[in-house]
Amino acid sequence: MPENKRRALVTGASAGFGRAVALALAERDWELIIVARGADRLERVRAATGAHAIAGDVADPAVRERIAHAIGSRRLELVLNNASALGPSPLPRLDRYPLDELATVLATNVIAPLAILQLSLPALRIAGGTVVDISSDAAVGGYEGWGGYGASKAALDQLTNVLAAENPTLRIYSFDPGDMRTEMHQAAFPGEDISDRPEPESVVPALLHLLDTRPPSGRYLASETRVAP
Repeated sequence: MPENKRRALVTGASAGFGRAVALALAERDWELIIVARGADRLERVRAATGAHAIAGDVADPAVRERIAHAIGSRRLELVLNNASALGPSPLPRLDRYPLDELATVLATNVIAPLAILQLSLPALRIAGGTVVDISSDAAVGGYEGWGGYGASKAALDQLTNVLAAENPTLRIYSFDPGDMRTEMHQAAFPGEDISDRPEPESVVPALLHLLDTRPPSGRYLASETRVAP
């Protein structure tokens, strides 16, 4: 790939919002490293984008080693920590939340993003790059059944907040895309019709606006991001 291309790492890139962002960045001629558990679907995104694809779970240290190798010592303009675990479906109340399932949610939604940032920060610092950690309104709202997922996203928000304070030369964002018509959102509401939720592609312009304008590090909501038509 040409050295002057902007580079991005996108996790959870085989479906939903991660896939939509990867396709949009490829249209902008970004060089991509994409990661997801679904190997077959990831391969389709790789074929559409020309990305370097890594099939595997971001919670697996061996997969993160492969990510570190793919990043190498070159500059990296963007890390999008999009891969997330919902937890059990239907969503259980906290008084009966399986603790082993909670550990899995925290490993994917908190530990893995921090580990990925630890290994990518040197390349991000070279570029003066941007980090986007995908958040949720469940991080700040008390919704029945959302305790495990919400707690993980609240923890990720605080990690993002502190990382921003510790890395003032970078832009580090928590980004809440809002409800979307995704497989994860469907799993949160099994058997319900979620066709009224917007498609992930409709949220991508808000994220691209954030990347283009580079406001101060902080927490941003797609619903509050003004994007020119």
